[in-house]
Amino acid sequence: MSQPSGRRAELGAFLRARREQVVRSDHGLPPVGRGRAVGLRREEVSYLSGVSVTWYTWLEQGRDINPSAQVVDAVARVLGLNDAERRYVRSLAGLAPGLLLDAAGTDEMPAHVQHLLDALGDNPAFALTPNWRIAGWNGAYERLYPNVARIPAQERNLLRVVFTDPAVRELLADWPETSRRFLGEFRSETAARLADPELTAFVERLRAESPEFRAGWARHDVGGFTSRERVFNHPDDGLVRYEHHQLRPSDAPGVQIVAYTPVR
Repeated sequence: MSQPSGRRAELGAFLRARREQVVRSDHGLPPVGRGRAVGLRREEVSYLSGVSVTWYTWLEQGRDINPSAQVVDAVARVLGLNDAERRYVRSLAGLAPGLLLDAAGTDEMPAHVQHLLDALGDNPAFALTPNWRIAGWNGAYERLYPNVARIPAQERNLLRVVFTDPAVRELLADWPETSRRFLGEFRSETAARLADPELTAFVERLRAESPEFRAGWARHDVGGFTSRERVFNHPDDGLVRYEHHQLRPSDAPGVQIVAYTPVR
C-alpha cells in the first residue's frame, strides 16, 4: 500500500487521536483492560456509527477512499467532535471546500488593504496571507509589538513568532491559552493544503524550533475563530484589553485582517 497523502494521513491521525480520547461511559460502554475508561476500539466506533470496520480502518490508515458525508458525520457524532472539528474532518475528507485551497499568488497584500489598516488609527491591526505570514500592519500594532518591523520578512509569520519570539510571551498575558487557540485555528484553516511542500516545510521547521508547538501539533487540536477579549502587557501602557476581530475583504479573500478594538 502506498503512503497516504498529507491530507489523508492527517485525517487518519486526527480520527485516531480523537478515538483515543472518547469517554467510554458516554456511550454506555464499560471500562476495558485494567479499568481503562477512556478510548474506543475501532470495532466499537464501527458499531456505534454503523460504518463497517473495514471502511473505518481504511479511514484511519489514510487510504485514498471517498467517504460519503453520512459516513463522516456518523463517525464525527460517535467521536463527539465539535463544529470546528467536524468542518476540519469534512475538509480533509474532501467533502467541504477547504479555505483557500490554492494559496499561490496570494502572498502579497493589495495596497488598499494597507490603506484600511492605516485608517484604523489607534486600533492595532495587521493582515495575514493564507500561510499566516504577516504581510502588513499599522502603526498602532507596531507600537503594541515593535518586533514586527524588526523581524526579517521571510520569518514574519504569526504562528512562528507566537511560538519562538520571547517578546510575544511577555506581551501575551495568557500565552498558553492563546498559543493553543492560534495553533488550532491555523490547523483548521490549512487542512486542505497539508500536502503543500511550503506548508509542510514550515510545520517541520516549527516543530524543530519549539517544543510547545511540537507537543500541540501532536495533539491535533482544531478550532475556529471567535471574536473574544484579548489582554496584552503593552511595553509602554502596561496591561491593556482589546476585543479581537477578523475580517476578509471580498475582493481579496486570501487576506485575513485582524483588528483589536478597545474593550468598552
